Amino acid sequence: MTIKVLLVDDERLIRAGLAAIIGAEDDLAVVGEASDGTEVPGEVRRLRPDVVLMDVRMPRLDGIQATRHILATVPEPPRIIVVTTFENDEYVYDALKAGANGFLLKRTRPEEILQAIRMVAHGDSLLFPAAIRELAGRHGTSAAGGAAWHGRLTEREGDVLRLMAKGHSNAEIAGELFVSPQTVKTHVGNILAKMQARDRTQAVIFAYETAFITPG
Repeated sequence: MTIKVLLVDDERLIRAGLAAIIGAEDDLAVVGEASDGTEVPGEVRRLRPDVVLMDVRMPRLDGIQATRHILATVPEPPRIIVVTTFENDEYVYDALKAGANGFLLKRTRPEEILQAIRMVAHGDSLLFPAAIRELAGRHGTSAAGGAAWHGRLTEREGDVLRLMAKGHSNAEIAGELFVSPQTVKTHVGNILAKMQARDRTQAVIFAYETAFITPG
């Protein structure tokens, strides 16, 4: 099955470079381009992409607001990867909180961009533990904000969440905890439900923000 990609960036050269990289792959196809976040919801509804590569900083409507709008208004929304120049960009943190499935730097190598698109298209999140830990540290924590769900997590779910924050896959978590990958998958599902998180990235950010995990 071909993975359909929508490119959103106000720089034409960036879009052209990404289109060339993606278009060379048999299993990927660029189905459209947009130069600003204001164009994205309509293009998503019209083209039904599987993945949106979204510039986080744009002049009229940035990637954060566009992400929120898509997830709030589009049935079965696409997966969203925000693209940025700097990994410590405050916009990135807000975009991930808004529901983006991960982020990439504009200097990322082509093969890593392709891998990222395939990963999120198949339901995974792009979790960069060091970058998220640094961003979370700058935003501070509030233990009171997470008290309601802290107590609902089992001890094992807490272990799984901490390993998720380190960027471990389900298979790696299974090996660490000596359980099956299916058991880990069940734990992850329970964690997301209890935290009311869209995906692993949001769960990890929320865990930092509510002091379940400390950036240090």
